[in-house]
Amino acid sequence: MPSGESRGKARQLSPLDHLISAAQTALTTIASTPVGTGRTDPARDLKADVLNDAQKRESAGLMRVNHVGEVCAQALYEGQALTARDGRVRDALIQAAAEEQDHLIWCENRLKDLGGRKSLLNPLWYFGAFGMGALAGWAGDRWSLGFLKETEHQVEAHLESHLDRLPQEDLRSRAVVKQMKEDEHKHAETAKKVGATELPWPVPALMRRVSRVMTGTARWV
Repeated sequence: MPSGESRGKARQLSPLDHLISAAQTALTTIASTPVGTGRTDPARDLKADVLNDAQKRESAGLMRVNHVGEVCAQALYEGQALTARDGRVRDALIQAAAEEQDHLIWCENRLKDLGGRKSLLNPLWYFGAFGMGALAGWAGDRWSLGFLKETEHQVEAHLESHLDRLPQEDLRSRAVVKQMKEDEHKHAETAKKVGATELPWPVPALMRRVSRVMTGTARWV
C-alpha cells in the first residue's frame, strides 16, 4: 500500500498505475490495515476507560459504524481519483483519502480495545462506494468535488450525533470521533476551495437515505 507521501504523487502515474493502486487500496482496506499518514491516534495517551458491558457494546456498535464509514470513504475517494480529470482535484482527493486512512486505523484500534469486530459486509460497502465515487468523478470534477463536500458535511453531522450517543466515560472513542469530525470539516472546506459545485437537492436527500440504510445495518452486522 503506498504511503500518504507517495500517493500524493499519484497524478504522475499512468491510468493503468492508477487502476493498480486502486486495487491495492481495496485489498488493504478490506483485508488488512492501511498505512495512513502516521498521525498519532487521539486515544493513545488517554487513561484506559472503565466501561461496563453495556457501555462497551454501545461504543463498539457505534465505532463499527464509523469504521464502515471510513471503509466507504476510502472507496469513494479512490473511485473519484480514478476518474478525475484535473491533477489538482486528484491530489485533493488522494490527500483526503490518506487522512481517512488514519481514521480507519483509529476506529479499528478502538474496536479491538472494546472487544468488537469489523462489519462482515465491508467488501459490499467498499465496492458499492467505489462505484458511486467513480460515477461522481465521471460526471466531472466540479460535480465530484460537490459530492465530496456533501459527503463530508453529512459525515460531520453523523459524527456529532455519535458524540451525543457515546458513553461519557468512553474518553478514548470520544477523542477519536472528535478528531475525525474536525478532519471531515477540513475536507469539505478543501473541496469548496478547489471548486465544488452545489448538488441538486434530490442528490443529498438520496445520499442521506442510503447512509441510513448502511449505518443501520453496520450497527449490527
